[in-house]
Amino acid sequence: MTDMQMIDTPKVLLLKKNYQISKRIFDVSFCLLVAPMILLLMAVIAVLIWIDDPGPISFKQMRTGKGGQRFAMYKFRTMVTNAEALKQKYAHLNELTWPDFKITDDPRVTRMGRILRKTSLDELPQFINVIKGDMSLVGPRPTSFDVSTYSLWHTERLEVLPGITGLWQINGRSDVDFDQRLRLDIEYIEQQSLWLDMQILFRTFTAIFTQRGAY
Repeated sequence: MTDMQMIDTPKVLLLKKNYQISKRIFDVSFCLLVAPMILLLMAVIAVLIWIDDPGPISFKQMRTGKGGQRFAMYKFRTMVTNAEALKQKYAHLNELTWPDFKITDDPRVTRMGRILRKTSLDELPQFINVIKGDMSLVGPRPTSFDVSTYSLWHTERLEVLPGITGLWQINGRSDVDFDQRLRLDIEYIEQQSLWLDMQILFRTFTAIFTQRGAY
């Protein structure tokens, strides 16, 4: 590909802008459509979390979003309240490349937390992030670590809003390591369209139902 071919033409830029507008309308419309069901489900989950392990129901975690901007992402709590303090204690059990962190049968996860992770219901509060405009329904998964830890080729994923789900969730979910996820993120960015977004959403529900690659 020549340097001239790599430069976005006005037509390409217009198509990208139209897609971004359509994507935002789709995100907000979908969230509003499912809001009554989601809010009821979140209320039930909140009660069950507190019964299983009294303490905060949800938590905010700083993540890296579009353009490298940090934002607070919402999740239901799936671990004991001192999970972060215990992270160093169990660092030797980490199964992924640092700074990713995963332990099969993580001892910090509560009983209710295991159910939420296997069904991905711990991600439900991120619908708030979508409404706020921090995230999209579909896009690269936002990392907890800062952009300063990225290699240069990783930064392409920062050109779009991060998502609740994406290509890596339907291609292994937690079994996919960071560099593999980055390649899938870049593949998504280069091929993104509303049709692809809808396909990913559909296949995400299938992956959740089969619990493929879940923690």
